[in-house]
Amino acid sequence: MTSDSVTAVSTKARILEVAAALVAQSPDGDVSTRAVCEGAGVGAPALYRHFGDKEGLLSAVVDHGWDKYLATKRDRPPGTDPIEDLRDGWTTHVEFARSNPNLFRLMHSPAMRTPPAAALEAHRILTADLQRAAAQGKLCLAPELAAQMIMSANVGVALMLVSRPATFTDESVSRRVRDAVHATVFTPDVTGATGVTARGAAEPTEPHVPSTAAHLNALLQQTPPPALTRAEGALLTEWLDRLSNGSA
Repeated sequence: MTSDSVTAVSTKARILEVAAALVAQSPDGDVSTRAVCEGAGVGAPALYRHFGDKEGLLSAVVDHGWDKYLATKRDRPPGTDPIEDLRDGWTTHVEFARSNPNLFRLMHSPAMRTPPAAALEAHRILTADLQRAAAQGKLCLAPELAAQMIMSANVGVALMLVSRPATFTDESVSRRVRDAVHATVFTPDVTGATGVTARGAAEPTEPHVPSTAAHLNALLQQTPPPALTRAEGALLTEWLDRLSNGSA
């Protein structure tokens, strides 16, 4: 790496660190490019050369903050029980939001036209855990749909806790919402921390079609049946997706 390249990297890193600090310290989470340039000791052309525009800078700030959070998830070996991993994932997500309120609000701001790469990675990690649950027969929806439901609820709770702390004062809200959503996406035999079934209902006497379809689909994704052509496998996957989503 040439000295010019090293200088460019250090300049970009310095701008990013200053912007992240200003976002964290700002009363409303907003920063001006002028303040960032002054704090980093660079001119506006340097900022725009590295980040394109203010949105590009803020997107990089979000990725920078979330990368530290996701590093703990990347290094985490999967547990034997994906349900526990999913419960822990919900909790750590909320804890991160409460520790970094401005960054979390910024990540989910409608002004961010392009989702930061970190948001997409977080969704992939969630979906992978749900695919493990489906392979164990513990999911009654397709993993992709379940991921959308859980992420929507998890982000919604976290945003309310950091944006409306005076209103959302009950510390059990996050757990209650988590358990309610999990009761919808997991099979009735999945137990919660209290040992009561997630749905709080008796074991069904007949096979649960969506759960069975999600389970079979997950197993087929792991080991595609050699007896089927690619077209037949794609058609079977489509049918199982429709059954697991209850849309057949």
